[in-house]
This record gives sequence, structure tokens and C-alpha cells, in this order.
Amino acid sequence: MKNTTRLIFDELIIKYPALIGCKDDILKVFEIAKQTYLEDGKILVCGNGGSASDSEHIVGELMKNFKKCRKADRELLENLEDCEESVKLKEVLEGNLPAISLTSHIALTTAYSNDKEPSAVFAQQLAGLGKKGDTFIAISTSGNSLNCIYACLVAKAKGLKTVALTGARESRLSSLSDVCVRVPEIETYKIQEYHLPVYHALCAMLEEEFFD
Repeated sequence: MKNTTRLIFDELIIKYPALIGCKDDILKVFEIAKQTYLEDGKILVCGNGGSASDSEHIVGELMKNFKKCRKADRELLENLEDCEESVKLKEVLEGNLPAISLTSHIALTTAYSNDKEPSAVFAQQLAGLGKKGDTFIAISTSGNSLNCIYACLVAKAKGLKTVALTGARESRLSSLSDVCVRVPEIETYKIQEYHLPVYHALCAMLEEEFFD
């Protein structure tokens, strides 16, 4: 870990001292995600309600500039066709860390939910999109959301690393996942208030590691 990356993590704990009990697990999530990107993998995220919004938020921070000005992949830029439109593309494309929010695919999720089983829709997506070396992140304030549990089971079966962001209580996801960050609250909105700075810090740390 770079010294500058460590500073981002230290700032998180200084600003939110209640998270000190989660310190080791947050660092484990960072190392898992970092290894995923070193091995050309991707991160897949899901959640319900506010946690679905958090899933989208995480992907937004990973797939474009967050705190830094990221340079786009040099090989990609060199391989663009030499044309008028490519001039603009070369100016605006940014570097990214591959990530997918499973909450985004409305046609697929509504079709599968209507035809088959609503609680297995994230599992169905992981069955098609997940591969060994990827990381799956389930965000559930209770830790017992059935659709997240089903998805975690499929992720493990396919060889993905599994991460959960939950509240303080023991849960099915805390027992299933490789790492569970259990923030120190039990009310839904208060749990979500801690999830935000945790994943912001993780996204900033990953950006710091991979982009100059």
C-alpha cells in the first residue's frame, strides 16, 4: 500500500472514530479489491433500496475520475481510428476500475423477476457475469436480504471473493462472506450513513493505488 493510500484510510478513522472496530475488515476489503484489479478482474455490487443507490454510487466512483484526474488507457487511445471524432474522445476518456452494479439492468431484472423468482435475480446475473478473480460486494443493512444471500452463494460457487457491508448485528451475510464490514449501528439509515464514508474511502484508496 502506498503511503498516500494509507493516509486516506487514516483520515477515515480520524473522522469516524466509531469505525475503529471495523478497521481490519475495511483494510481486508481494500486488499481483496486491489488484488482483483491486479488480476484484471472486476467488482460486482448489489443492494436494495438505499443500498441499491449505494451500489450505483460505488460504480460511479470506480468507473471514472473520483478525486484524481485519471489518464485513459494508452493502448486504447492509440488504437482509436484516426478520425475527427477520435480527437474529442482522446480529450474526454478517463481511466477506470471495472465495476458493475447489478441493480441497473431493468429489462433483465424485471423479466426474470416476473418469469421466475424475484429474490434470485442478483444470483442469476452473477451466474452470467461473475468469474473467478472478480469480487462481489453485497450491501445489506440487516445482512439478511435473501436476494443478496442467494447472490453470495452463487459468487462463492463461481470462485469470486465475497464482501458484505452490513450493520452491527451478526447475520447470514456476515457468516457467508469472506469479509464483512459490520458498521456500529443497528438502525437502517444510521447504518447507511456509515456505509457511505467506508466505500468512499475504499474507492479513493483504490484510485490512489492505480492512478498517478
